[in-house]
Amino acid sequence: MSDASHSVKRLRVGVVYGGRSGEHEVSLASAASVWANLDRRRYEPVAIRIEKDGRWVLADRPPAVASAAEVIEQSRSDARVRGGREVFLPPRPGGETLVIVDRGSARGEGADSAATLTGLALDVLFPVLHGPFGEDGTIQGLFELANIAYVGCGVLASSVGMDKAVMKVLFQARGLKVSDWVTVSRRDWRTSPDKIIKSIEAKLAYPIFVKPANLGSSVGISKVKVRAELAPALDLAAGFDEKVVVEAAVPDAREIECAVLGNDAPEASMPGEIIPSREFYDYEAKYIDDQSKVEIPAKLNDALVREVRAQAITAFQAIDGSGLGRVDFLLSRSTGELFINEINSMPGFTTISMYPKMWEASGVTYPALVDRLITLAVERHAAKQESKTSAF
Repeated sequence: MSDASHSVKRLRVGVVYGGRSGEHEVSLASAASVWANLDRRRYEPVAIRIEKDGRWVLADRPPAVASAAEVIEQSRSDARVRGGREVFLPPRPGGETLVIVDRGSARGEGADSAATLTGLALDVLFPVLHGPFGEDGTIQGLFELANIAYVGCGVLASSVGMDKAVMKVLFQARGLKVSDWVTVSRRDWRTSPDKIIKSIEAKLAYPIFVKPANLGSSVGISKVKVRAELAPALDLAAGFDEKVVVEAAVPDAREIECAVLGNDAPEASMPGEIIPSREFYDYEAKYIDDQSKVEIPAKLNDALVREVRAQAITAFQAIDGSGLGRVDFLLSRSTGELFINEINSMPGFTTISMYPKMWEASGVTYPALVDRLITLAVERHAAKQESKTSAF
């Protein structure tokens, strides 16, 4: 390595993972891949784990599992709590990004002793968080208050990209085709179930999908073929979110996905196709049984490839996306119609995740992808600093 290489300052990157979400285990697996592929010549990674109870810690050991299935298996067989010093991120700009809390002292004082606070400066945060409190705009708002560069979409795009009902409205406004849907509140379902079922059946024909509006990784999703399956599906989805989306199934659908990367001039990857091991691509098919098949690039004609890539960019821009996003489509074999299903503002980075695989097939390796995402985060943050914060 040359002297010039030694003189380049490494960026200190905080990899934030875990979280208070039903997708906690998926996040741990995604973070392990990101951690392993950060170029140590350019970056100094710091592992920041958010526990399920919301506590932030500097992890004693970095994430190292290969898949969500491994994380789940470990959690079933090993109940030990992993260690780490507690930290928090102050919601204000400053030189010390993280405040480290040392409770007690080296002399063995108890946990009730006065805490000692020290600081740790970070250059950029890489939130590898899925689901609520991670990719829904909440933690992005904290990053904005702290005025630190971070990977991925901002507050608006993250929140809209999490809410399946709102994103459909924005997609329609940009001329993208979405399947018919109904939004149901948890309160209305629990207080007037008969009325809700009649309302759904008046607008949609079976089969239908029932989903929590604000969750990912296919958690809480059911395919409903007859009325007897509808109430249990609504109960399941309402258990995860106070808003539920019920949508018409696309007939004989192929599941097509496309990855988007960039800020003001986003690019789209070659599309890929998921061939689920089950009736649809649910949580088990995604992360547990490892039997689903992937075809990258998807077997589509050139015109359809161009259409998928163009619509993916349109969808990304419709929610004001930045950094990255994965756009999921449903292509009807029987009618040839292309429907946009949803956009994921922080797609999975596990060993079987589509987002990095599609970019790899498009000529961008995993390490290069991680590097590009950090560069985009720094560029976007620098552009924000040009905006005035006072009228005077």
